[in-house]
Amino acid sequence: MAKQFDTRAAVLDLMMEKVIADTYPSETMMDLIEMLATPEDIPAYAAVLMEKVRAETYPSASMLRRLVALGSS
Repeated sequence: MAKQFDTRAAVLDLMMEKVIADTYPSETMMDLIEMLATPEDIPAYAAVLMEKVRAETYPSASMLRRLVALGSS
């Protein structure tokens, strides 16, 4: 039997790649990730956001709020 294509996972991977590559990822991309992410996906997403925050002298308030929300869910 052929393996079924997981559209959710593919879109999530694509959005994660974009967030990693973009210096200032869009709110839309991060919203999509948060809509599509399963509990198993959250640690990888949080790690990406933490790396973005770590790399900036003045990280965006939106990104900081997202990290706080991920930590309290």
